[in-house]
Amino acid sequence: MSIISIEGMEFFAYHGCFKEEQMIGTKFNIDLFLTVDTTKAEESDNLADTVNYQEVFRLVKKEMELTSKLLEHVGHRILDSVKSTFPQIEKATLKIRKMNPPLGGKMDYVSLTLNI
Repeated sequence: MSIISIEGMEFFAYHGCFKEEQMIGTKFNIDLFLTVDTTKAEESDNLADTVNYQEVFRLVKKEMELTSKLLEHVGHRILDSVKSTFPQIEKATLKIRKMNPPLGGKMDYVSLTLNI
């Protein structure tokens, strides 16, 4: 098994429980780690034999464009979408960071890590 990592994906989105968050938006960073058997692709050098990173990015982007109140919700949607599109993924870990969250004090981000 190999781990394909797509790290530092950056999006501007409108996720949050507060009305202002859904109006103003903020930056989010996402890291995705996919456990996949890449043996066939290693030998064939054929994109069809592995997970297409560009397609994964498009799936993440599409889910980030749909507003959610909770990071848990958007993260779950992303993992479901990626796993259903690429059933050869054995395991996946997603880390989503909400930059500069409005929690009444200075902080870089809050984050959530989900596994399937």
